[in-house]
Formats: sequence, structure tokens, C-alpha cells
Amino acid sequence: MIAQPAHTTTKPVANIDAAGHVTGRSIYVDDIPAMEGTLYAKIYDSTIAHGYITNINTSAAEKAEGVVRIFSYSDIPGANEIGGIIHDEPLLAEKEVMFRGQPILLVVAETEEAAEHALTLIKVEYESLPIITCPREAFKQGQLLTKSRSFSKGNAAEAFKSCKYVFEGKTETGGQEHLYLETHGAYAIPVENGNIKLYSSTQGLRHVQETVAHVLGVGMHAIEVDVTRLGGGFGGKEDQAAMWASMAALATHHLKRPVKCIPHRMEDMRMSGKRNPYKSDYKIGLDEELNIIAYEATYFQNGGAAADLSPAILERTLFHGTNTYNIPHVQLTANSCRTNLPPNTAFRGFGGPQGMFVIEAAIDHAATALGVDKDLLQRKNLLHDGSEFPYGQVVQESEAINCWEDAKLRFEFDKRKEEAAIYNANNDLHKKGVAVMPICFGISFTNTMMNQARALVHVYWDGSVSVSTGAVEMGQGINTKMMQVAAQTFGISQKKIKLETTNTTRVANTSPSAASATADLNGKALVIACEQINDRLYQLVRKLYNTHAEATIKIVDEKIFIDGVQQDKTWNELVLAGFQHRINLSAKGHYASPVIHFDKTTEKGHPFAYHVYGTAIFTTTVDCIRGTYEIDSVNVVHDFGSSINRLIDLGQCEGGIVQGIGWMTMEEVVYNEEGKLLSNALSTYKIPDIYSVPKELNIHFLHTDGAELAIFKSKAVGEPPLMYGIGAYFAIRNAILAFNPQADIPYSAPITHEKVLMALYTKQK
Repeated sequence: MIAQPAHTTTKPVANIDAAGHVTGRSIYVDDIPAMEGTLYAKIYDSTIAHGYITNINTSAAEKAEGVVRIFSYSDIPGANEIGGIIHDEPLLAEKEVMFRGQPILLVVAETEEAAEHALTLIKVEYESLPIITCPREAFKQGQLLTKSRSFSKGNAAEAFKSCKYVFEGKTETGGQEHLYLETHGAYAIPVENGNIKLYSSTQGLRHVQETVAHVLGVGMHAIEVDVTRLGGGFGGKEDQAAMWASMAALATHHLKRPVKCIPHRMEDMRMSGKRNPYKSDYKIGLDEELNIIAYEATYFQNGGAAADLSPAILERTLFHGTNTYNIPHVQLTANSCRTNLPPNTAFRGFGGPQGMFVIEAAIDHAATALGVDKDLLQRKNLLHDGSEFPYGQVVQESEAINCWEDAKLRFEFDKRKEEAAIYNANNDLHKKGVAVMPICFGISFTNTMMNQARALVHVYWDGSVSVSTGAVEMGQGINTKMMQVAAQTFGISQKKIKLETTNTTRVANTSPSAASATADLNGKALVIACEQINDRLYQLVRKLYNTHAEATIKIVDEKIFIDGVQQDKTWNELVLAGFQHRINLSAKGHYASPVIHFDKTTEKGHPFAYHVYGTAIFTTTVDCIRGTYEIDSVNVVHDFGSSINRLIDLGQCEGGIVQGIGWMTMEEVVYNEEGKLLSNALSTYKIPDIYSVPKELNIHFLHTDGAELAIFKSKAVGEPPLMYGIGAYFAIRNAILAFNPQADIPYSAPITHEKVLMALYTKQK
């Protein structure tokens, strides 16, 4: 692994959670010691994808040893509703079930084993109804989760008439199982005055708090949600965690005892939603010089049986429908389709990669038909300063061309293409493919309201510091970055700082840890809180040292400097003096991203604080007898801005790339026509292991000044790298075409080994 030097603002810092992870001391929901009297909840879920419930018999289960109570929708004291954006999802089914895995009953018992046994004794009868699993079919039948939306720029319909070349086609991308190491789960504990404390495995504390309060018919103040960390989330625990938390809280509300509700892996996979699959149509037009003049795409999103976050995911597909290309005439239309599958949900990239795959397929189609290399069309049409996105935002500082040119030179792209051509000429049964994947990804929640955060800071009179933010640690290193922010702002050692759990009582109304915006929003709120305390202490310094008002005061390595001259007091002594002078040593910081706005009535605005750019070069080798393939190398130039932690950012980039490759190659979510999940276990759902990741993965940090709206100008890194994985699909496709130039290869991902084998020996119709 090679990581080039980066422009940093702080010294290298190791992940503060690493030691706990490798020694097994890190605390997750199921690691919390069970309190005396804890009960265990299990969900009885639908065994059919669509139908009416005609009869429920729980008599045998109720009599089973250890069973305390079985809850149905009639036991919900508030609203039987957990939908976030649209109220269309019951916590427990009433008369109709809409997908296999939909919760119907909640069994609570003295032990988990007793609850699981009781599930086998429950009998439910159904009247079956028609099942839809395909989004195109759902669209034909008018089954939409929300109103369709369109982004437009110029006049695509007219522009196509003047294009020299026009190509049309279809694409599809599959779902993706989150497969977080820690499954969903919650532990509800009754506290005084009818209140409940919830330990939840969630990225979105506010949504869990609000949903549970809604279900129980109480105010949000009655529900305290606490998160130490997650064992992975990837978006899957942004909205869907609320269901598991509501189940535990419902039982605790009635029984006044602690309740754990934590599913096993196969239960989690069966009941939870995945990345949204898409089926799409495209049309692309070019002029004689191969400039892309017009582009049109229609997306059919498979939302599942309820909206969940699909409407917001659909919006981001529109935002990223043209990826990193400057196209003067664009028409994008998106449809969120209701099917009888579990409600699909957020997944790293949040609709962006689904849109990017379509434009990359369209460009590939055009290049293949014209007999030119795809990279020629990609480079010719990259964004530049002054380009306008279809949603109206104008590019301020594009790094698209810089990343492309740096990657091309640094990783000798032309030489790699030449070597692949020579290899292919000399090998009949193995072929190499090379592809380039440029990216442009906007950073911010596209719902403007959510771009806000708060932080609470206490400085104790001995100089130690407590920090609370709304950020959730889920393996991405946010705790380490928040500690760096506080230490750098105060000018003190990180050893003096404690990162508290994320808690709705200390920090209210949190936005989810998502959209790659967690470090920016919470970090800037933290800076504001720390600077409030600094300002008070600096005023004390002026008083103690009788300095003029314009004097520059700084604290560096816990030493006080006035106009660059070190003074006799230390941080600890200054804080103690502050306490003695009755100075407020606590502060709350509030940050709301400036500039950003978006008008959904016109579908125009400035929705993103900034964009992240990058370019990846893929080389693959396909075994043309077996249909298997290997990722030989992935070489990336990525726009990290002015990274505050290269180790963490490098790890996020590596992980995102591999996860993107998995989505494009081997991770195949399969439902049958009855809506039953067939890829329901790790034996039937494959993710990249050590043998399937790239043999060589090089990531170079593009040297830039970063973005003002990024924390310390360190750009977000959570989601953008996943999009590089799309390059694996096209590199494999190019290798197939090197073996069989007439191969019929649908733009259908993932491109599994089976699909490769079939494509190698087909011909275009």
C-alpha cells in the first residue's frame, strides 16, 4: 500500500479506538452488562410478501415456558407508525403485510431462547395478494412511493436533434447488503417518572428518539438515546434502527423492565432493507468533436414496500446523475417505485453511485459504438471552473482535471493501456482490461435543514476537558478527529480530552452521522464551543498580564503566548485561575452550514458546501475459460483537501473502494418472484475477502488548499471513494471485449463470475 505525502494541518494521530477494537474492550450495545430483570424480545415476521392477515393464533406461544407477553399493533399506546419522510410504515402489521420479514408480533420472554422457541409456536394465516418485485412493473401499475422528480438544464429534446451521434440503452444496478459487523439492536431501560433510556445501534439518534416517542405517545424529552459506537453502519442504521429501538421501548413501556431486542444475522438480513436497486434508461448525444451535448436518463428506483429514505436517495441520484461531466443539455427523471420487498434504505453514497453508473454506461456505449477509447470521451468532457450542474450550482474550484492529469502521469496510464494490449495479443485465454473512473461528489445533506450541529464542552478546573457532539463513531474515526479538533483549538494535549458518548440529553436534535458531513458539521460546532471558552480565558490573560486589547494571545502545547512571547502560566494554571475568577468554563456551540440552499419547486439552488473529486485507474485480468477475474491494480488520485488525519482518511478511501468493487462485482442481492430473499446468509451472499481485493492499491493525496466549509479545510472522505468501484465493472467489461469483440454484455451490475462466463461466449443480437 502506497500513500503519498499529504498537506496536513496537524501531526499524525492514530485512531484512539484502535486499541479497544483489537483487544475486544470496545463497547457495543450487546456488550452492555444486562441489568437484573432484563427481558429479551424477538420479532415474529411475515412469511409472505403480500397479503391480508386472516387469523393469528398465539395461544400455544403464550403458554410456553418463559414467555412474559406477546405484543401486537393493538398494544401500541401512540401511533403505529415508524416512517420518517413519509408516514407509510407501521411498526407492527395490522391487516395487511407488504413484504416478507414485515413485523407482525413481538414476543418478550425471560431468555432469548424462550422467545425464539415461542416464535415457532405462533400460527398466522394469510390471504395472498399479487406480488411486485420489479420497479419497472411497479411503475407501470402506478405504484409509486412519492411524486416523481426531474432535473433539467438547457433543452435536451431540442439539442438531440442537432447531435451528430445519439445512442440509447438500458442499465441496472443491484442492491447491496450492509453487512455491518454488529447487527441492529437496542436495549431499553426504564428510569424514573415513566421515562426510558435507550442504548441503540443507530447513526440517527434524533430519528430513534422521535420515532420511539411517537410510538409511545410521549414527548421526545421522555426518551434518552445513548450511543457509544456502532460496529459499522454504512447508512443501514440511519433510519431502520428506529424499528428495533421501538420494539424494545414498547415492551419496556408496558412491562417496566429492561428489554433487549437484538436480531441474529439472518433475521437482520431478512427484515432490513438494502441499497436501492435501480433499472434505468439513458440517451446520450455528441457532436462531431465528441463533446457530450445532451444527456437524458430515467431512473426506476426499487424502494421496497415503504418509503423509508428512498425519496431522499432518489434526489441524490438526480444530483449526481452527470457525475463529473460538463453537459450543456440535461434531462433527468427519477421514479421511486413501491414493490413487495423490505423497504430499501441509505447505503454509502446514498443514490449517487446508482446515478453515476448510468452516465458511465452511456459514455461507454458511445465510445464502443464510435470505436474510440472511453477515456477520450471522459477527459474531453470533465467539469471545469464555471461549469454548471443540472441543479443550478456553479462549479467554483473543480479539481476534476487536476486529478485526471495527475493520475494519468503518476500512474503511467498510457503505458498501462499499451502493456494490456501487448498482453492481450500474446495471451489467448487470459485478457486484461483497463478503465478510468473519475468522480465528483457533493458534500452536505441535500435536505438543507439537516445541515446543522451542536457540541457541548466542559473544561474542568484541573484543566481536563469533556467533549460531547452529535457525531456517532461507527468505525470511520470520527472520535479521533473530534479529539484532534478540540486539542488543536485549545492548544492542549489530546490526553486531557475525553470524548463522551453521543447522547440526546447532552446534545439535542442531532442530524444523523451520514452524508459524509459528520466531521464538518460537528467539528465546526465543536470549534465554536471551544472558542467561546478560549475567548473568556483570553480576556482573563489580558487582565492578569495587563496587556492591551490588540495583543495576540495563543495557547500552544499548553503554554501561554502573548504576541509570540511565552508567559509563566500554563493551561492548567490559567483554567484554575478562570475558575477562581468565576468564569464560565462550559460552552455550547451551534453550527449551521452557510451558503447552501435548494428550492424543490424549481429544482435549482446551491445544495452542496463543496465537492470532492478524484480519478481511479483500474487494471483487471479475466480468465476466459472459467469466467473468473482478478483486480490487478487500482491507482487513485483523490482530493482529500488539507487532510487533518491522513491515516484515517487513507483507511476510509481504501475501505470505500473495496466496498464499491464488491457492489459492482460479487455482492448480489437475490429475491425470487415471491419476494423471498435467497441471498440470506454469508454462505449465499459474497463480499470481497483478502483474495478478491485489488492486488495493488495505491492512493495519492492531491495537494490542494481544501475547502473553507470543510473542518480545517479537510474534505469529507466517507462516501466519495465508493464510487471508484464502478471502474472495476468497466475494466472487466473491457477484458471480455478483448477476448470477444462481439460479446453481448448488458450494462447490468454486479458483473459476477457467472455473468462474465456467459458474456465471453455470446454475440450481440
